Order: sequence, then C-alpha cells, then structure tokens
Amino acid sequence: MMKKKRKNTVFVPIVALVASFLVLISLSVFFWKHKGIRIKQGKTDANFFMTDSKTPNIGALNLKNPRFTYAEIVKMTNNFEMLLGEGSFGKVFHGYLDDDTEVAVKMLSESSRQGYDQFEAEVKLLLTVHHRNLTALYGYCDEGNHVGLIYECMANGNLKEHLRAESNEDILSWKGRLRIAVESAQGLEYLHYGCKPPRVHRDVKSENILLDKKFQAKIADFGLIKSFPGEGGTHVSTVVAGTFGYLDPEYFQSSRLTEKSDVYSFGVVLLEIITNRPVITNTDENSHIKQWVSFMLAQGDIKNIVDQRLHGDFDSNSAWKIVELAMHCVSTTSLRRPTMNHVVIVLKDCLAMEMARTDGQGNEPKDQHEMFTVYLNSEVAPLAR
Repeated sequence: MMKKKRKNTVFVPIVALVASFLVLISLSVFFWKHKGIRIKQGKTDANFFMTDSKTPNIGALNLKNPRFTYAEIVKMTNNFEMLLGEGSFGKVFHGYLDDDTEVAVKMLSESSRQGYDQFEAEVKLLLTVHHRNLTALYGYCDEGNHVGLIYECMANGNLKEHLRAESNEDILSWKGRLRIAVESAQGLEYLHYGCKPPRVHRDVKSENILLDKKFQAKIADFGLIKSFPGEGGTHVSTVVAGTFGYLDPEYFQSSRLTEKSDVYSFGVVLLEIITNRPVITNTDENSHIKQWVSFMLAQGDIKNIVDQRLHGDFDSNSAWKIVELAMHCVSTTSLRRPTMNHVVIVLKDCLAMEMARTDGQGNEPKDQHEMFTVYLNSEVAPLAR
C-alpha cells in the first residue's frame, strides 16, 4: 500500500511538469509566429521603397490600385504605339484598360536615377493622397526592370498648350480660364492643408496643370514634391529644384522651402492665364512676365494686360481682382504672399463675377471649354475626392 501511494506521489508531479512544458512550448510557438508576422509587416512598411534597389518595392499597394504585369502594359498600350510625352524619368504612352478606360502609362527609364527618385516620390504620394483636382493613379507595374504607373488619361493635354492655341475656336474664354484657375488652386490647397504632413509641389507650372475631357483641371507631376516632417514645421531646408521662371526667388537664395514657394509659382501661372505671355522673353527689358505686368499696371488699363485675343470679352472687375491677386502671389518676400486658402476664395469670387456677367447677358458660351464642374458654394477647407 505504501509503495502504491509513493508511485502516485511521484507520478503526479511528473505529469504536471510535462503538461507545463507542453504549454510553454505551445505559447512559445504562438508568440514566435505572431512576432514573425509583426516583423515582416514592419519590414514591409519600413522598406516600402528600397533605396538600395533599382526597382521600388510597391507590392504593398492597396486593392484600389491593382498590379499589372508587363505583358498587360504592352497590351494596353498596343506595344507602346502612341507616345504622349517624355521626361527625365522616361516616357508616357496612351493606352486602354480592358473596360476601355483611357489611361496614360508612365514607364521609368532603366538608366535614369533621377527618374527613379521622382517616380518613387510620385508613387508614395498618389498611394495616400486623393483629390478631384490631382491626377489619379489606377495601378502600377513592378516586374523586373519594367516599372511603370497607370494614370487616368487627361484627354485635353496641359494648360500651356491651350493658352498658346492659335485657332480662335480653341482660345480659352475668360470664364474657362477662371475655372481652371479655381480648380488647380484647389488641388494645391489640398496638398498644403488637406494632407498630413502637408506637401509642397515644388514644380507648379502651366505644363503641370492637366485638363481632362471635360476640361476639369488637375495638378500633375509630383516627382519633386516635399513634405514637412512634423506638425508646426515652418520650412524644409532642401536642394533647390523647380523650373526657371516659376521658381520662388526667396527659396532659390535660401534653400528654405515653404508652401509659399508654391504660391509664388502659382502666381506666375495666373499671370500666364491672364496675359497669355511667355514667362520669360528675350525681346525686351521686362524679360519676366511679372516685370511686364508691373510695367503695364502703371499704365492703368486692364485691357492691355488681359490676353488681347479675348477682345475685351471679360468682366473688368474680376480682371483687376485676379491681377492684384497674382501680383501678391509673386511678391519677392514670402510673408507678403497669400495662402492657397485665400487664393481659392478670391478666385471663386472672380469666377462668380464673370458668371454673373455672362448669365446676365444671356450669351453663355456653348463651346467645350465651358464644360466644368465648379463648387462655388463649397467650404473653404480642401475637399478630398
């Protein structure tokens, strides 16, 4: 009896020990698996773009931006049949998705390191930022050395092309110009105040304002974009980048980038919209468009400043107001420039004046340039698409 009791006494601790050991093993395996998952996810987030690789790792795109194979890219562009444009990053081709949606396909040049950096910046932005006045990303290709982005197709090209139109039928009306100004300003306003952290485009120009089939304006080309590192930051010190003529002189001299640098560039675009003059000319003393407008303002006649091809068909009060706004935007000192919030408000006011004039006369133009959607009664805050 004593032996049997002793056996039971020994057996119980052994069973308990084995059971505890098995529980510990199970817990270890459980935590090891979950730890492995967290590390893997963390690695994907931290190395979303591998800086030591020739190809960006964009495999973490969400389902709204599907991945395309290179074969699908070849198919949608009909073997890269129609070239739309070319830049330092590579080439842009026209194409169609399977549902006949028109797209623009931007393919990264294998030899362009600068193009890769700009491509990387565009992808990072467009995966997280969405607004009706910013170009939309439909998908991407990441297959070996074939790296590309698939955008919505902006059927009517860029603003600069339409400002330089030679045919009278293609000349943008005053109302059309103001609507394009409002919409592109809303895109910049969203970058400055609707994003966290806020972004500065750094290359605002008429060539980077694209027009869709209804002539709705959208900001494009985000290769030089910069974000502020944290809340409360007033500027970013960075290598100067941008386009000559549109480049903020204060930023050029100090390398201190703020959202007011975009305001300056947009002011130059407004002067283009108003006057249809080139930003830089080599034929007279007033080589920059800002200098020419300053000289003409001294004459006091708004009709000599506004594009002569409009033949005075515009509301003079709205013209004075937008000229005044544009000149404030291109102030040499950034502190004297308005914010994009203020720019949007003033431009909407200018558009309302012109709409009241044309509606009152009953001569609303019916050409394609008037096919827009403008939210005159929307809130000041930037709206996401």
